[in-house]
Amino acid sequence: MSSSRTGMRYTIPEESTLGGSLRRAGARSSVRRGTATSTHASALGSGFLGIGMAIIAALQSIIGVGLFFLRAEEYPSLLPGLGAWLLLLVTFLGLIVTISATGERLPDWLYAFFLAALAAVVWLDFMTIAPLGDIGRYATASVSAGFVLLIVVTLRAGWEVLVATGALGLAFVVAIMLTTPLTPVTIPHQLVTLALAVAPGITGVLLVAGFERMLKRELDRVLVQSTVTAPRLAVGMLASEELARLDLAAEELLDAVAVGGTPLPLPPEYSSRAATLATELRLHLLEGRRETWLFHAVAESEQLGRRVTISDPGTLAGLLDDVQRDALLAALWMLGADPLGSTPAESVTVELGPMSSGRVDSDGRSIIPIRLEIAGLRRNRVDPGVWEALDRVGRYSDSTASSIVRIEIDCPVENPVDAGRTT
Repeated sequence: MSSSRTGMRYTIPEESTLGGSLRRAGARSSVRRGTATSTHASALGSGFLGIGMAIIAALQSIIGVGLFFLRAEEYPSLLPGLGAWLLLLVTFLGLIVTISATGERLPDWLYAFFLAALAAVVWLDFMTIAPLGDIGRYATASVSAGFVLLIVVTLRAGWEVLVATGALGLAFVVAIMLTTPLTPVTIPHQLVTLALAVAPGITGVLLVAGFERMLKRELDRVLVQSTVTAPRLAVGMLASEELARLDLAAEELLDAVAVGGTPLPLPPEYSSRAATLATELRLHLLEGRRETWLFHAVAESEQLGRRVTISDPGTLAGLLDDVQRDALLAALWMLGADPLGSTPAESVTVELGPMSSGRVDSDGRSIIPIRLEIAGLRRNRVDPGVWEALDRVGRYSDSTASSIVRIEIDCPVENPVDAGRTT
């Protein structure tokens, strides 16, 4: 898969550094990302959230047990209620022990058994309080079942937990409609209890999803930041893996010839394989002379690749020093990455060059013209940190036209060509 840029031809990686797939969306558009591949929650550190959620479920269960025994004299029969709490306790502790022993894994059969046990807890609790005619006021173990669902939020897909939570909410609605007279006095109890039962599962799913999104975003930024100190022209992380694969394939082919396992002259199958390897290696060598750190920062980023387009036919981005690189990357990140709580730009186009001979600053450094075009974001919505970062890149001016913010930067750099002429 390739991308044509003014005077350049880039080979786009098939995956991002975080496992997302890449695809093209036009001749001059940036790298586009598909949906990131699924990753086990604990691999991103979400398992630590599970500990906190288990503590919350345990504390609520203690409160539920206290309420159950405070109202013990009002229940027609304690046996179903006691059975519900004993089953919930066994399920809770058994699941904690099993998860700890299996390394934070919850197979399908165990999850199904867990849901069946919670369903039995809810049924036994309803059997205990149904004769009282007020589910919302007397429900205890069934409400705690909703909190116990928090344990599996970090171990199962979000939709699975939401389905279980929805089923629990539906069970409460049906039980209330069948047993509880709805009056201005009883309705508030029913609504509050229903909210307590379903809120933990919904909140837990949203919390874990937000945590994983934030963590992936920060991991992506750390990986992108590693390109700041890269050489002017180099291969990216994904290209390095591809080169290692090609090198291994070439060594295996040469070894087969050296030990006599492959006859000479090479059969057509081996000749075709050798020609393919040679072509791919040459292409990688050529790409390594055209792709700068900025291209790799955008192409291999799950965040920047969605909206940022780089046009650098003269590979001028490689002339920026570490401070300028870091500042430009920070500005692009604030413009193109998915921010928390605000709207990103629809697209950010970065064009470097062409350089004009004779344009130097007061220190004799060459000037690289950099132009940023930001679509879908008004100037007054641009993060103030963007202007601070661009100020470290060079002198800039901005204008707005047709809902596009244009920023022109004069970036001073030490040009090796000029240094060679001076000497």
